[in-house]
Amino acid sequence: MEDILKILPNTLIPIFVAINVFILIPIFISMTKDMSKPKRRTVVRDSILTAIIVSLLFIALGEVIFRILGITGDDFKIAGGLVLLVFAVLDLLERGEERRRPQEKMGVVPIGVPLIVGPAVLTTLLVLEDHYGVIPTLVSLMINLFVVWISLVNAERIMHIFGKGGVIGISKVMALLLSSIAVMMIRQGVENIVK
Repeated sequence: MEDILKILPNTLIPIFVAINVFILIPIFISMTKDMSKPKRRTVVRDSILTAIIVSLLFIALGEVIFRILGITGDDFKIAGGLVLLVFAVLDLLERGEERRRPQEKMGVVPIGVPLIVGPAVLTTLLVLEDHYGVIPTLVSLMINLFVVWISLVNAERIMHIFGKGGVIGISKVMALLLSSIAVMMIRQGVENIVK
């Protein structure tokens, strides 16, 4: 248990940064602005349940997919780092709200997947599982999804406190952190292959 607590910040922060709740909040508000409060809560519940199910399936099947394709953990670190770097650069250069606003009807898709759990989160989960183990990764995932749930339930209050500009500014800082994590993953993968 003590080891998990020491590792937790290493798994908690990358998942938090990959989810980027500060981009999610304005999108969620714009998509649900015409809904009643009970319906909005139902959307939040369905989205979080979807995010949990997709994440757990991806964590469970990731290792099997690795074996079938002959991919090593270091290969995935490098590829995952490159993917995260692309997502981070796109978030830094473009307005995330405009780029990610879905056109489909409200439901489990698109909020649960891909807005909460998208490629950046799934890549991060597999790399963290490989590097730190399943338990710390799952604990960090559940803590982060709890934070997302609280944030979405209180989305309008959060927007009121920070303002739209403040939320966008924080999301840019998150994207910068995500790019740093991506570079670290690429570096670790290359160092392990070279050894």
